[in-house]
Amino acid sequence: MRPAPTTRAQYRAFSTLTTRWIDNDIYGHMNNAVHYQLFDTAVNGHLLEQGALELRGGAGVFLVVETGCHYFSELAFPDLVTAGIKLRKLGTSSVTYEVGLFRGEAQSAAAQGHFVHVYVDRETRRPMPMTAALRAILERLL
Repeated sequence: MRPAPTTRAQYRAFSTLTTRWIDNDIYGHMNNAVHYQLFDTAVNGHLLEQGALELRGGAGVFLVVETGCHYFSELAFPDLVTAGIKLRKLGTSSVTYEVGLFRGEAQSAAAQGHFVHVYVDRETRRPMPMTAALRAILERLL
């Protein structure tokens, strides 16, 4: 069953993202693959802002293991997009985000999807439990 578009009020954190000329496809709207790039940028940007990511150090890193998206209305350059973020599930080593993409000041999502991260050892790439500090940051999105 296809979900209904979410609203801004259903999300816990937000980031503003700009579209680019190259994001449009021959049909004059944003190519579907760009939506996934915006999900990635919104989630990882939020984690960086909160001090949850150490790009060049630290024992663990997040890897994307699953994504999905439902499309409701078109986005295109030069739209300004607001990405809403919340958590669907917080496990021991994994986290499932829900991300809504809103065109301009729209209250209903133009697209919404999910994004699953697994926390893994930087060297072995094997799942490992998230630290208490990292969990505390993520719990704010529940």
